[in-house]
Amino acid sequence: MPNPALLSGGGLSTAATSVELLVVVGYLLVALLVGLLAYRLTGSDAEDYYLASRSLGTLVLLFTTFATLLSAFTFFAGPNLAYRQGPEWILVMGTMDGILFAILWYLIGYKQWLIGQQHGYVTLPEMLGDRFGSTWLRGLVAGVSLFWLFPYVMLQQMGAGEALVGLTDGAVPYWGGAALITVFMILYVGLAGMRGVAWTDTIQGLFMLSVIWIAVAWVLSAIGGPAVAAAGLEANNPTFLALGSSFYTPQYIISTAVVIAFGVTMFPQINQRFFVAQSAAVLKRSFTLWPVLVLLLFVPAFLLGTWAAGLGISVPEDVNVLPVLLGEYTPAWFAALVIAGAMAAMMSSSDSMLLSGSSYFTRDLYRPFVEPSVTADREAWLARGGVVAFATATFLASLTRPGTLIQVGSTAFGGFAQLALPVMVALYWANTTRVGMVAGVTGSQLLYLSHVFVPTVPVDVGGTTIPLFARTYGGWDVALAGMVLGAVLTIGVSWLTTAGTDEAAERFAVGAD
Repeated sequence: MPNPALLSGGGLSTAATSVELLVVVGYLLVALLVGLLAYRLTGSDAEDYYLASRSLGTLVLLFTTFATLLSAFTFFAGPNLAYRQGPEWILVMGTMDGILFAILWYLIGYKQWLIGQQHGYVTLPEMLGDRFGSTWLRGLVAGVSLFWLFPYVMLQQMGAGEALVGLTDGAVPYWGGAALITVFMILYVGLAGMRGVAWTDTIQGLFMLSVIWIAVAWVLSAIGGPAVAAAGLEANNPTFLALGSSFYTPQYIISTAVVIAFGVTMFPQINQRFFVAQSAAVLKRSFTLWPVLVLLLFVPAFLLGTWAAGLGISVPEDVNVLPVLLGEYTPAWFAALVIAGAMAAMMSSSDSMLLSGSSYFTRDLYRPFVEPSVTADREAWLARGGVVAFATATFLASLTRPGTLIQVGSTAFGGFAQLALPVMVALYWANTTRVGMVAGVTGSQLLYLSHVFVPTVPVDVGGTTIPLFARTYGGWDVALAGMVLGAVLTIGVSWLTTAGTDEAAERFAVGAD
C-alpha cells in the first residue's frame, strides 16, 4: 500500500524519519567496522594500502569493480533520466557500456596487468612516466586525472544529499546528507586501504543487487503486477513503450555509450584495479562476467524510474525518483534499506576514488616533484591526509550544486575519455614518443575544456548560425571529437619524432595473448 504519510501531503512522521535514518546510519557503521577489521590486516607499505598486495580473486575483483562504478550516477541519475525521458537509458548503460567496457577491460586492463606484474607499477601515471622517461608526463596525467576526479567525487556527495532529502521528505537537509557520507568515507578510506575497500565493495555489491530486485518485486506486487505498470505507461507516457524518442537519438546513444565506456577505463579507481588481480585467469573471468552483472543491476533500477512515470508519481525537479516511488509503495524501513543500498553505491565509489586519487597525488605528484626520497610508510600516511583534504574540498564544492547529477557525471566521463586513446596507442605501438603522448593528452584536453567551460557562441557562416563551443554538434558529443584528436596527435606527432624503438618500449610491448 502507498505510504499514507506521503499521500496525505503532511510529510513523513518523526518516527518514520527516525527509522529511516537509523537504517542508513546503521548500514554505514557496518561498513566502517569492516574497514576497522581490514586496518588490522593492512600492511604499512604503500603497495598493500593501494593494491592489497595484488592479491584479489575473481569474486572480490569483480564486485569491487562493480560496486566502485555503481555510483550516484547509476542509482539516481539513471532512474531520474528514465523517469523523465524513457527507458532507452538501459541501452546506453546496461547493454552498450556493459559490453564496451568489458572489451576495453581486456584491451587496456589486461595489457596493464601484464606490465604491472613485470615492473610493479601502482598507478597509470607511474607506468607512463617510466615508459617515456618523463616525470612531467607522469605529473600531467596525474593532474588531469585528479582534475576530473574532483567533480565525480562531488557527484556522490550531491547524490547522498538529494537521497536523504527525498527519503526524509526534507527533514534532513541537503547539506546534512552530503556531510554524512563525507565523514564516513574519510574515516573508512583513512583506515581501510584497498583491502578494506575491496571487502566492503563485495558486500555492498551483493547487497545492492538483492535490495533492488526486492524493490522491483515489492512495487509490482503493490500496484498489481507488470500489466498495470505497462498500462500506466500506455495511458500517461505512451512514447515510453517505443524506441526512438526525440531525446534518445542514435547520435546521443552512441556518443554517450562510447564516451562513458572509454572514460570509465581511465577513472583512477577503475584503472588501478587493472593492477590488483591475483592472476591472468582472475582478470579474464572478471571481464567475461561483467556484462551480466551490469544488466542485473541497471535493468531493475531504470525500470523503477520508468514505471514511476506511468504511475503518476510527482517528483520535484531537484528530488530523486527512487525515494519518492518507494515511499509511495513500500514501508518506510524498506525504502530506507534501498536508499542505504544507494548510499552503499555512492560510498563504494567515493572510497575507491579517494584511495586512488590519494595514490595519484602522493606517488605521481608529491614523490617526484617534492620529496623523491619519501619512505613507503610516510607515503601511506600522506595518502590518508590527502583523502581528508580532497573529500573536504569536494564536499564544500557540492554545496554549490553546480548542475544536475547527469550533467556533472557526463562532464567528468568526457574528461577522462580524452586519456583513453593516447594510452591505448602507447600500450600497443612501440614507436609512440614522449612528445606524441604530451601532444595527444594536452590537445584533446584543451579542445574538451574549451567546450565545457566556454559559453556557447553563435557564429554566422554563410547565413547559417553555427553554435561555437557547444557541447554537441549535430547531436554528437564534442568529447568524441576530442578523443579522435587525441589519437591523431599521439600517432602523428610520434611518427614525426620517433627515433626508433628503445629498451623501455620493448619492455612495454609485452604480449597480450
